[in-house]
Amino acid sequence: APWRLRMSLTPPRGCLLDLPWEDILVPHILCHLPLQQLVSLQRVSKSFQALIQLYLANMRCFDSSQIGPAIPRAAFVNLLKDNEVLQQLVLQNCSDWLTDRELLPVIGQNHHLHRIQLKGCAQLSRHALVAISLSCPNLRQLSLAHCEWVDSLSLRSLADHCKALEAVDLTACRQLKDGAICYLVQKCSRLKSLSLAVNANVGDVAVEEIAKCCPELEHLDLTGCLRVKNDSIRVLAEYCPKLRSLKVKHCHNVAESSLSILRSRGVELDVEPPLQRALVLLQDVVGFAPFINLQI
Repeated sequence: APWRLRMSLTPPRGCLLDLPWEDILVPHILCHLPLQQLVSLQRVSKSFQALIQLYLANMRCFDSSQIGPAIPRAAFVNLLKDNEVLQQLVLQNCSDWLTDRELLPVIGQNHHLHRIQLKGCAQLSRHALVAISLSCPNLRQLSLAHCEWVDSLSLRSLADHCKALEAVDLTACRQLKDGAICYLVQKCSRLKSLSLAVNANVGDVAVEEIAKCCPELEHLDLTGCLRVKNDSIRVLAEYCPKLRSLKVKHCHNVAESSLSILRSRGVELDVEPPLQRALVLLQDVVGFAPFINLQI
């Protein structure tokens, strides 16, 4: 019959899983799918489960926010149990359950990490930072914002072993004082971005040491560092020619007399010049900004 002839001439239709896994599926197809969909694919069949496990074992970047509002503890452990090639580890919405017990095995078996974000992971301990320093010699970016467990000893360990650091976020790490910050910048002179925001223990000593040790510095956040004064900002202006942005909002002892030096160089500041602030306030009160001849 004609239909039988057509069937015999039609090539058999292949299955997705028939494609080479390591050469085609993992590097060219699965990498374009959201992590949440990959996790769901594991439930299709045992073959898909094996394929996804292969992909997860070769994954270079893990971002927990791609899975959903909150990743379960068991899912995190299962997803990364075989991975030894991670380069980026971004953990968000994990503060309710992430402890050293879950994180340390991942850190211990991934020595190629160059970016780690642990913002708000409040249930970790100083042992997590020590493990990072010992296992990740090529680390370049580290966020420990709102991790109040970070102390001077663990930060010293980081400084001793991770000298390639370029960006560190220590926002609200309230145990840290000037001495610990000075030690960090003395060892990590390649820093380009540093945040010490919301830390009342950081003062002029730390800022001046940052300026003298980090000539490549481009971004510095001192928001709410109440002990920082004009003198250290002047030193910063003198020693950091590549500085592009400085945040000093709520630093009540920093005045325009020191900021004007940076402002004249085009450095982005989060504090407006006094005259502009006055005009904004006046406009809020009377509804318009008066014309002022600035050439007088």
